[in-house]
Amino acid sequence: MLTVEDLFTRLEQLNAVGAALSQERDINALLEKILLAAKGITNADGGTLYRLIDGEKLQFEIVLNDSLKIALGGTSGNPISFYPIKLYGEANQPNTSMVAAYAALTGNAVNIADAYTADGFDFSGTRNFDKKTGYRSTSFLTIPMRDHENEIIGVLQLLNRIEPLTGKVTEFSDADQRLAESLASQAAIALTNRSLILQLEQLFESFINVMNTAIDEKSPYTGGHCQRVPSLTMMLADAVTNTTEGPLKDFRMTEKDRYELKIAGLLHDCGKVTTPVHVVDKATKLETLFDRVHMVDTRFEVLKRDAEIAMLRGEIPSAERARRVKQFDDDRAFLRKANVGGEFMREEDLARVRQIAGYRWVDVNGCEAAFLSEEEVKNLTVRAGTLTQEEREVINYHIVATIKMLETLPWPKHLRNVPEYAGGHHERMDGKGYPKGLKREEMSVQARVMGIADIFEALTARDRPYKKGKTLTESLEILGKFKLNGHIDPDLFDVFIREKVYLKYAEQFMNPEQIDDVDLSRIPGVSV
Repeated sequence: MLTVEDLFTRLEQLNAVGAALSQERDINALLEKILLAAKGITNADGGTLYRLIDGEKLQFEIVLNDSLKIALGGTSGNPISFYPIKLYGEANQPNTSMVAAYAALTGNAVNIADAYTADGFDFSGTRNFDKKTGYRSTSFLTIPMRDHENEIIGVLQLLNRIEPLTGKVTEFSDADQRLAESLASQAAIALTNRSLILQLEQLFESFINVMNTAIDEKSPYTGGHCQRVPSLTMMLADAVTNTTEGPLKDFRMTEKDRYELKIAGLLHDCGKVTTPVHVVDKATKLETLFDRVHMVDTRFEVLKRDAEIAMLRGEIPSAERARRVKQFDDDRAFLRKANVGGEFMREEDLARVRQIAGYRWVDVNGCEAAFLSEEEVKNLTVRAGTLTQEEREVINYHIVATIKMLETLPWPKHLRNVPEYAGGHHERMDGKGYPKGLKREEMSVQARVMGIADIFEALTARDRPYKKGKTLTESLEILGKFKLNGHIDPDLFDVFIREKVYLKYAEQFMNPEQIDDVDLSRIPGVSV
């Protein structure tokens, strides 16, 4: 019989267990803690925890036995090979012969002093187990687990209560049963809460994926970016967490921190949903809804036709007509090359565009007009890439939109840094980035990590409409220059190189032909 002191001690244990269960995030660890706590509070030698699946069967989740040194399921890593216990048999008859099924079906606890002499339940499986192992299964305490809505969600079964003083197997007392029932109630609520939180997290991530899918559908050229940047972000963040040298050796992230950064990575470009497609996908300088270079081709054909007519009218000699046609063909080839935007435009190239723009031609209305419009000249004289300054500002606005969108959400405490992490990936360490012009000391390590991930992914991406993916060496050379000119965090770059994060990423996401042999001694900013 329990003394008042013993009862008080066990109640303290129960309270401590309840607090511990409410803090556990991992489902497998939670299930294991539930069974260990029940065993400890009742002095049971073994136990099993079942979860109710679809209202039809009890699935083994944890099996423990101290005497036999059995630990299956949970965090043990050892699989459970036992078949689930069906709650209903043939003709949908309730399976009340199995004690665990009976507890789940009726909601009643079952306290059995000796399984070998008990009536009403089938313990043939238990006897077979004992025969194989030499064990003697005697006392059983089987408790249904109810959630906050009084629904059965599982069954807790304890085996062979050990008397602490004598070490003998005894039956579970009424006090044991009440304590186990109280623990089962707390455990069921903790388990339900954890399951609900996981469901909400899955729902939230599904909404994020829906948004990224919308961006993907809108622009197939950048859809993969929304998936690759989070992956590279986590690779680098984990490498920083694990590094044992350098200024960042004390940086650490908990699982909550990792989840927060993961969500920020998934949402870092959500503002692109507001960016016009014709800007995001602008593969050539003259592209809007289509590439207008073909309209320019037509005008050249008109000029060549006019030269032909002038020759036939005797206004110009044949040699002049041939000279003009060759010039027009050369100019058309030049504009086609300039339109691609793959090379840096020299001053003489810009001057030639403006010279061609000065040609006169007769349009479809019979009116003489400039060969190129001011808007076409503006696009064709973009020095590098395909975007005008105004279009770059439209693209850059996506990060402003991202911050606005994220800052309007009521983030819980463990995700409150998502807007800062996601919104800082276009800032520079020297304060010349956008949209806020933050400097290194004004940014978190996580935001700086995401900045490197965003740049490296963009350099190596093979699905852009305006360029091919660079090799590892080319990408690292550019990233190294970014370290030296104050664009990216130098300490993070060092970890990126030292821990070979670039190679791990390349093996997962880059084409084999992009993965060349990197000579680190030739990479700017690398100390080897």
